[in-house]
Amino acid sequence: MAAPGDEVPDEAEDAVPAGAGRHGSDKGGRGKGKTKKKGSFWRELPLLIVVAVVLTFVIQTFLARIYVIPSASMERTLHGCNGCANDRVAVDKLTYRFSDPAPGDVVVFRGPPTWGDNGEVSGEQPSGNVLVRGLQSGLSLVGLAPPNEKDFVKRVIATGGQTVACCDPQNRVTVDGQPLDEPYIYYQPNLGRTQADFAPVRVPEGQLWVMGDNRNNSADARVHGPIGVTDVIGKARVIVLPVGRWGGVPDTDPQARPSALGAPVWTSGAPLAAGVLGAIPLVVVTRRVRRRWTSQDGWTSQTSRPGEPASAPPSPDPGR
Repeated sequence: MAAPGDEVPDEAEDAVPAGAGRHGSDKGGRGKGKTKKKGSFWRELPLLIVVAVVLTFVIQTFLARIYVIPSASMERTLHGCNGCANDRVAVDKLTYRFSDPAPGDVVVFRGPPTWGDNGEVSGEQPSGNVLVRGLQSGLSLVGLAPPNEKDFVKRVIATGGQTVACCDPQNRVTVDGQPLDEPYIYYQPNLGRTQADFAPVRVPEGQLWVMGDNRNNSADARVHGPIGVTDVIGKARVIVLPVGRWGGVPDTDPQARPSALGAPVWTSGAPLAAGVLGAIPLVVVTRRVRRRWTSQDGWTSQTSRPGEPASAPPSPDPGR
């Protein structure tokens, strides 16, 4: 207890100033805090924009990119036509850094010089205006404009070293003399249902024979020759727009062969499944026999309870 005359500090006032001065101080502090946050946001905004642009560039260059389908050559797998909502597809640029395109893959590639006069991209010339050309490049990042007037999308039919030809008596393309199973082929009305014949072509190593799914309305390798593996930009994975057509892009391998005797592919695992099912009762019976055998030899006690140690075998009678 303080003696008279001693000065006692006012702890309440030291902790929280009272009266109007307290409220004024709080408001002043909050006001300064808001001003500081607002200023920091506007200072950081340019950095955020730069980071977003850099990330977009890295993703589009090395991982994936949205491409617009400009023609009907891949109908009906991919939709593209004049005056309608063309498909936008997400193209995987990473897969082919570790592997090569395979038969059935739908690929986007840069048109080699021999593909330069392809009628499928005749109307996609870049603008001569620098600002317009820059705007087109920006829109191409999100698939709202073609990224390059010489980029194409086709399906891989044969790879380097294989010989492709058309057609056998059933109107099928053949690879190394074997007919292909191509459920994705679309015959556009009024263009006939017979594929154009072409002589056997051996695809050079490091190149690909590509064709459109809209078989009679596609200027592809039959017209311009094969493309190089190095021309491939990536693999078409997903249709992202329009929303009504969202879904994966099928990569059916036309060269796939059924298993022996024409059995479905899934039956190749039947022997393994049968072996597993047959092994289960065999293991159960074996365990029971082993338990009974060890019990008769005196190593386990039939009267022991679960969790208790088995009784030891009886010791010989020393009196005998």
